[in-house]
Amino acid sequence: MENINVAVVDDHKLFRKGIAELVANLEGFTVLFECGNGDEMKTQMSAKIKPDIILLDIHDGNQDSLATATWLKKQYPCIPIAVLAMIEKDETILLMIQLGVKCYLCKDFDPGELEQSLRKVAAGEVCIPEFVIKLLLSTYNKPMQTVLNVREHQFIQLLSTELTYAEIAAQLHISKRTVDGYRDTLFEKLNVKSRVGVVSYALRHKLIEL
Repeated sequence: MENINVAVVDDHKLFRKGIAELVANLEGFTVLFECGNGDEMKTQMSAKIKPDIILLDIHDGNQDSLATATWLKKQYPCIPIAVLAMIEKDETILLMIQLGVKCYLCKDFDPGELEQSLRKVAAGEVCIPEFVIKLLLSTYNKPMQTVLNVREHQFIQLLSTELTYAEIAAQLHISKRTVDGYRDTLFEKLNVKSRVGVVSYALRHKLIEL
């Protein structure tokens, strides 16, 4: 059996160590490296050091995990991502799916479920729970009703990058306060509560591509 190399990325050290130990004890699996965030992961990876699977933690408000998944999709599109999460907000789940996540595991998983899921991902399969599939079906069947103006489209394009709000203000040649106003208006118009929600909405309605 060919060995399956896994990288574990989780900012909770104790949980990360536990997951890494579980994976390392599975027959045919090796933990290539473990790290606490996306920046550490980037320094570990190279043309010679590429895991077969990235096991990535996500939790509400963790912009690093979303940025990490975005970076992986662009730089290493062939490496499948498996996420470990508590039950997340709908927009976070949908954004992860858009970013090419191949496996979604809630953190109360059974160790046997972890092994089964990782083997499926390594074989090229997708492991998405039923509640995520239902969410996808219900979301993509909804027509887009919100009308956005040209400036709002431009603002959404910049929100989908790694630019800070201050950098977006500089690029648009407007004040930070004006940017805050754009953001708050979009939150209300799209009925979302975060930058992640705006980007998720834009991806679902094909306003942007990552």
